[in-house]
Amino acid sequence: MRDAFEFVRRHRVAAVIAFLMVFPLLMPYHALAINILLFGLFAVGFNLLFGYTGLLSFGHAAFLGVGSYLTGIAMVHGGWPWWAAVVLGVVCAGVAGLVIGFLAIRTRGIYFSMVTLALGQIVYYAFYKAERWTGGENGLRGIQVPAVEIGSLRLDFLNPVTKYYVILAFVALALWFVSRVLASPFGAVIEAVRENDRRAAACGYDVARTKLLVFVLSALICGLAGALRALHLSIVPIDSLHYLLSGQAVMMCLLGGMGTFFGPFVGAGVFLTLEDVVTVFTKHWMAVVGGVFMFFVLFFPSGIWGTVIKRLERVR
Repeated sequence: MRDAFEFVRRHRVAAVIAFLMVFPLLMPYHALAINILLFGLFAVGFNLLFGYTGLLSFGHAAFLGVGSYLTGIAMVHGGWPWWAAVVLGVVCAGVAGLVIGFLAIRTRGIYFSMVTLALGQIVYYAFYKAERWTGGENGLRGIQVPAVEIGSLRLDFLNPVTKYYVILAFVALALWFVSRVLASPFGAVIEAVRENDRRAAACGYDVARTKLLVFVLSALICGLAGALRALHLSIVPIDSLHYLLSGQAVMMCLLGGMGTFFGPFVGAGVFLTLEDVVTVFTKHWMAVVGGVFMFFVLFFPSGIWGTVIKRLERVR
C-alpha cells in the first residue's frame, strides 16, 4: 500500500491519465463520461486559483463561456478549422483573465469574490446582447467538426468514443502543464501566497504579479474546457456564462477536495453523476445534490479525495 501510494504521488499525471483512459468503461454512457472530463478540467482550472492560491472567484464561468463562444464564432462565422478555433478560444479566455484579474486582485476576501462575480455578469450581458454573433438567448448553433484523417486513422467526432479520447488528449496536456507549474519554484510561491500573502511580500515575492499570473493560467485552463465543450455539444448555450456555473465549480472543488490534484475530477464525477441519477426520479435534484454537498462540507471538510489522501498519509 505504501509503495503504491508513493508511486501515485510521484507520477500523479500518469496515474490520473491512466484512470481517465479506462473511465468510460465504468460509466453507464459516454456522454456522461465526456461531461465529467470537461467539467473536471474546468474545476482543475478553478482549483488552481481557489485551492492552491486561496482566491475564491464567483465569475469563472466567464472564462469557460469566452472559450466556448470564441471557438464557436470562429468556426460558424469565420469558417476556421476546429483546432485553430480552439487556440483562439483559449487565448481569448486568457486575455479575459488578464483584464478581470488585473481589476480583481486589487481587492481581498469577499470583495475579491464580489468583483469577479460582477465582472463575470458584465461578460454574460455583453455576449447576451451580441445576438448577431452569439445567438443571444438561443445560444450559438451550427458548430460542426469535420472528421480528421491521419494516415489510415479516421477521427470522427460523431463517434462518442473517439470524441472522448480526442478531448482526453487535450486534458492530459493541460494536466501535465498544471503539474509542472505546481512542482516548480513558482508553485511554492503560489502556496506561500495562499498561506500568508503579507509574509510572502515581506520575503520579497511580488504577490500582485503572482496572483495575476495564476489568474491568467486559471482562465486559460477554463477556456480550454469551454472550447472543448463547444466541440462536444455543437452549440454554445448562453448558460455557459451564467454565475450558477461558477457556483458549480466551487461545489465540485469542495466535494472532491480543494488544493488536491485529482480532487476536481472526483468532485465533477460525484456532482454530475448525482445530477444524472436523481433527475430520473425527481425534478428537485438540486435539493438532493445540495444535501450531499452539505454533508461533505460538515463532516468531510477536506473533500472526498482530500480525506482519502489524509488517511493514506496516516497509514504511511
